[in-house]
Amino acid sequence: MDGTVGGTGGPYHAGMAKRLLNLRHVPDDEAEDIRRFLDENRIDWYETRPSPFGISHGGIWIRDAGEFAKARQLMDAYQRQRAQRAREARAQALEDGSAETFADLFRDDPVKVVLSIVGIVLLLALLLVPAWWLSSR
Repeated sequence: MDGTVGGTGGPYHAGMAKRLLNLRHVPDDEAEDIRRFLDENRIDWYETRPSPFGISHGGIWIRDAGEFAKARQLMDAYQRQRAQRAREARAQALEDGSAETFADLFRDDPVKVVLSIVGIVLLLALLLVPAWWLSSR
């Protein structure tokens, strides 16, 4: 075995970095938590920054593929905890009446809400008109 994937001398080395997280739509606090738990667990990582044209949104990579399984386990545990905290926060907001409602959305930006509804209706019509037209023939 020469250390490459499959042992055939192919282009990828088994110890190559593996992406743990694509940073697209990841809040800053979540990315910071992940950086922190990787540092705390002494997992060697690096981060790629977003491209200037928005093609890539960057990522967090584990340098040694041998550490990836451990990083993935930590990531899975973190995401379960974060999801639980979000569910609890949502339940609390619903209980105390501070959860965002449709009325709140409409009050904050009525033009956006009305345009969204009109767009949905137009898309549905665009999908249904051909079926209606074909059935009436």
